[in-house]
Amino acid sequence: MIRFWPRSNSDARQIGDSTASASEILRTSIRPASGWVPLGLKEVWEYRELVVFLMWRNIKARYAQSIIGVGWALVQPVATMIVFTVIFGRFFDLPSDGVPYPIFSLTALVPWIYFSRALTGTASSLTGASGMISKVYFPRLVIPLSTVLDRLVDFVIALVLVFAMMAYFRIAPTIWALTLPAMLAIMALAAMGGGMWLTSLSVQYRDVNYAMGFAIQLLMYTTPVIYPVSMVPERFHLIYALNPMVGVIEGFRAALLSTTPMPWDLIGMSSITAVLLAISGAYFFRRKEQLFADVV
Repeated sequence: MIRFWPRSNSDARQIGDSTASASEILRTSIRPASGWVPLGLKEVWEYRELVVFLMWRNIKARYAQSIIGVGWALVQPVATMIVFTVIFGRFFDLPSDGVPYPIFSLTALVPWIYFSRALTGTASSLTGASGMISKVYFPRLVIPLSTVLDRLVDFVIALVLVFAMMAYFRIAPTIWALTLPAMLAIMALAAMGGGMWLTSLSVQYRDVNYAMGFAIQLLMYTTPVIYPVSMVPERFHLIYALNPMVGVIEGFRAALLSTTPMPWDLIGMSSITAVLLAISGAYFFRRKEQLFADVV
């Protein structure tokens, strides 16, 4: 792809004139990258307005022609909380670290739903933007980034519900609630890193999209959403925390509900996993980027 840019305002006027010569035009040639190329984060920053535009486009499309609109951000966590409370809290009588099971499960469901939606959305983001990719040049990292960020709107709305439930059960957050933005960053990095791996693979192998729903369900049961980490033998905790959502969910519960002391060991291990996943996913994404326009 070749882009033509005028060197100056005077050149821009001359380009409109039929007498302008090819030598008066500055040409920028854009060729496919090869090998382990730089991430190009500076270029992504230059396209930040496109990120914001894609975010709001996704949000509007998600709630277009919907009666309750953003209220759907509350339907899934509330409905799932009720089901989990009846089945796991009443029938199976799973422990809830000394707090009512509804708020115990909801505090885990809100970050989990954000992570799962951001992961699945990022995994299918390239196939959903095939028209843009094949016609317009922009840094392709913009697509998964905007998908991860637009899900934050649903997360914030659902988090308000968590605080309302805490007020109902008369539970006050701890000072460690100030760490919630850091734990949100861990979630976003993990979702974007895993999503970039999956979306890069799904461009060539559509089986990835078919397996996503099943894989997300399995991952939820290996994450302390319906049960506390205390049910996992302590000697396995650090291995268990290789799942980046383990430290996040247990950190949310400790910071908001004071169920346990802050699990810094779990949060630290989950942070390392999320960062490695994001870095490796970004480099793998960039390595496969040259194939996107031809295959997608």
